[in-house]
Amino acid sequence: MTTRSSGFTLIELLVVVAILGIISAIGIVSYNGYVSSAKRKSAENIILQISLAQSEFYSDEDEYFTPGCGPNNSTSTTLETKLLGGSDVITPEIGYEFCSQGSAENYTIIAQETGAKSPCKIEYTDKSVWTRTNC
Repeated sequence: MTTRSSGFTLIELLVVVAILGIISAIGIVSYNGYVSSAKRKSAENIILQISLAQSEFYSDEDEYFTPGCGPNNSTSTTLETKLLGGSDVITPEIGYEFCSQGSAENYTIIAQETGAKSPCKIEYTDKSVWTRTNC
């Protein structure tokens, strides 16, 4: 007398679980890279919006808006209020804080990633020069 079972063995189930674990680990790493890249691109787009607002401010005031720098929540709010009309473009979800420095004749816009061990820092000048550090 032989007994036939139509289920899976423990070894087969363990192999399937291991394969699913490997696939999910690869997926999480890829997803985190995608999210980081999307946030960096959003920060670059906001920098370009601030740059356009700087040009408009210059045409009205005959100088650029450069209150000083040290990217933090306060400087981000000041830029958003003064140049972007308080439009809630800069949100904490982006993960970057912004500031603008320079003089009446030139400016540099800086965005720095928040909460990272080695934060990404993006700089953009009135001469359309990009500088990225740790990005």
